[in-house]
Amino acid sequence: MNIQTATTDGSPRLVCYSHLTAAQGAHLRELRVRADQLPYCGDIDSALYTLLHRPSPSVRGFALLVQDRPVAFLLLKRPPFLPPWARDDAATLHALQVDQQHQGHGYGKACLAALPQMAQQAWPGVRQLMLSVDASNEVALAMYLRQGWVDCGTGYRGRVGFERCLRLALPPT
Repeated sequence: MNIQTATTDGSPRLVCYSHLTAAQGAHLRELRVRADQLPYCGDIDSALYTLLHRPSPSVRGFALLVQDRPVAFLLLKRPPFLPPWARDDAATLHALQVDQQHQGHGYGKACLAALPQMAQQAWPGVRQLMLSVDASNEVALAMYLRQGWVDCGTGYRGRVGFERCLRLALPPT
């Protein structure tokens, strides 16, 4: 399945990890986030371990390419890998990482903008996207809310602090 947003002008495009070239995969493994972001999103090695050492059609990795070079990465999960707070008709977002040298250029927003189409192409039964974000991660929380994600009103104690659950309803397919 060739899942990607199509561009012809060199603008960012989100592609399935399995469609990266060997060179793009090598560049992706060099992705680094700032040290203060590691508790929230983890590092690329952990995210790729989740994807590659437990391969499943219910876990997909996506890279955001800019001029054919990865600048961001994320995971989407479906049952049976959903966290306890997620609904069965959802795909959950995990490990969204934008390389520290490329932050502040809208690449996180580009990932979020492409997610609805990507999720529905990967899993046609998906009706919503969900994520959890640490309440103290104000930058990420504000970005999600500006992109149309809605606070579910539920929270729980996470590994770093109090987490908020957010959802984004998807248009009918």
